[in-house]
Amino acid sequence: MTTVGIVGASGYTGAELLRIATRHPSFDVVVATGDSMAGRRAADIYPSLVVAYPDLVFSEFDPVAVDGLDLVFLGLPHDASMELAPSLVGSVGCVVDLSAAFRLKDPAAYPEFYGFEHTQLALLEQAVFGLPELHRAELVGAPLIATPGCHVTAATLALRPLVHAGLVETTGIVVNTLTGITGAGRAPTDTNVFTNIDSNAMPYGLLAHRHTPEMEQEIGAQLIFTPHLVPMSRGLLATCAATGTAGCTDEAVTEALRSFYADEPFVAVLDAPPATKSVLGSNAAHVSARYDERTNTVIAMCAIDNLTKGASGGAVQAANVALGLDETAGLATIGLAP
Repeated sequence: MTTVGIVGASGYTGAELLRIATRHPSFDVVVATGDSMAGRRAADIYPSLVVAYPDLVFSEFDPVAVDGLDLVFLGLPHDASMELAPSLVGSVGCVVDLSAAFRLKDPAAYPEFYGFEHTQLALLEQAVFGLPELHRAELVGAPLIATPGCHVTAATLALRPLVHAGLVETTGIVVNTLTGITGAGRAPTDTNVFTNIDSNAMPYGLLAHRHTPEMEQEIGAQLIFTPHLVPMSRGLLATCAATGTAGCTDEAVTEALRSFYADEPFVAVLDAPPATKSVLGSNAAHVSARYDERTNTVIAMCAIDNLTKGASGGAVQAANVALGLDETAGLATIGLAP
């Protein structure tokens, strides 16, 4: 069995990791911390976990408790993960960080987009970006994995094959996303209270959203990104517009996606536009693209579950690759629809 610790298990991504772990044939969760919820039973906070975890109580973080584990997930704020990771890398088999602490290869981006100086430059250089569809070979045996953001996962899966094939210009790309309210986190705010999100849709993070440099790094193109909160619990849809290059056709963009994802276990290329409910609760990503000859514009789309493929499921997929396990272990490919 693979001994697993989840640091920050009381948040939404932590609860999703616990859910996925029940399906995983190799995972044995031995540590689940949640400092703000320490002493509380997981099933009291998330009743959906009661059958699988009737006696699990969130604990405060204790470095001794995770020492020597095969796998540790970090579901902490960015700066907290940055400070904790050095004490874990080398003492556990693999660290998978769900924050942005080790995603960006350029340390100068952290003060601008995250408000702190990066102090762990050696680890930043060592970390592997946890998107297997792009970095599978690098993930094998990786001691530190930086799981991508949910918006980044969707936009990258939609656009990277088209950039790779040279079918779209690498400047002036527009990325718009619609995301479920769980993307705003568990802590109550003016954004995620029911009266403000119900029957409402709102853009946020205009012009300088912190996921922008991560997208540009992985897609290989300049873009402007605008996310929108919409009144659903989970799910994410990215709709991206890019200018076609000479020779771009409708057939070419679809073929580029099909070729790029031909052997991918979780990515399906659709003829029709994707929908969030089709991937709900699964680690699947549904992508499609169309070319409009009149405006010389490519529309590329991707639907994922923001908590699964966009966070915890993607983290487990990357961990499976790093540890030499079946990449699909514990992860569903079919959404909860209807």
